[in-house]
Amino acid sequence: MEDVSDISAKMSALKELGLGLVLDDFGTGYSSLSHLRRLPLDQLKIDRSLVRDLLFDQNSVAIAQTIIVLGQTMGLAVLAEGVETAGQRDLLAGLGCHLYQGYLFGRPMPLEEFARLVF
Repeated sequence: MEDVSDISAKMSALKELGLGLVLDDFGTGYSSLSHLRRLPLDQLKIDRSLVRDLLFDQNSVAIAQTIIVLGQTMGLAVLAEGVETAGQRDLLAGLGCHLYQGYLFGRPMPLEEFARLVF
């Protein structure tokens, strides 16, 4: 992410083609508030390491809540990844996050099996 202006322009071109853009693993690693305000994003994904610790770590709750409010304020959808328990989902819902992915909803499976479930 050395040339954010160039990356932003390329991302904008992709959005014009109808693609949605997500900042994955937000809250860890290379997440940057500077990048967040300069990139044409549609969604933030709360990192699974924060979700994993929600039920016993108030700091993780505070960070998740901040990400949710930040995303909502910026008009971005917010998704929590790594949701494995109903307790995690319920806590996130109470904080205003209503998009989830994780083992609570299903485990990875072959395409054929998934197609049988969906169709």
